[in-house]
Amino acid sequence: MKTTVESSGLPADVYSAKCPTRQVLDHIAGKWTVLVVDALLDGTLRYTDLARRIEGVSQKMLTQTLRGLEADGFVTRTVYPTVPARVTYELTPLGRSLAEPISALREWTETHINEIERARARIAR
Repeated sequence: MKTTVESSGLPADVYSAKCPTRQVLDHIAGKWTVLVVDALLDGTLRYTDLARRIEGVSQKMLTQTLRGLEADGFVTRTVYPTVPARVTYELTPLGRSLAEPISALREWTETHINEIERARARIAR
């Protein structure tokens, strides 16, 4: 049975440009989203810990990614009233449900990297 999008009453269809599922798919398929969600599987992390864990992410992109994940309900942001303020991020139950396929994608990539690099090398010749 197909899911119905509550806001429109139409069936969920990522192939439809107008369906909100397309926006969500675009968001969760992003490189930084995949890495942030996978990193948060280890538990609650501070912003600086995430930035250290995910090499190459700029402050701007990490902030945008975390805001988007929070807006979509995948991540909870907690601010502690300390000086300086301490901020932590953790996956919500919805975020944890997304983590399983994301972890599978990461594991698949790590498992098949040599085959992919050999294929790339053949094409580059």
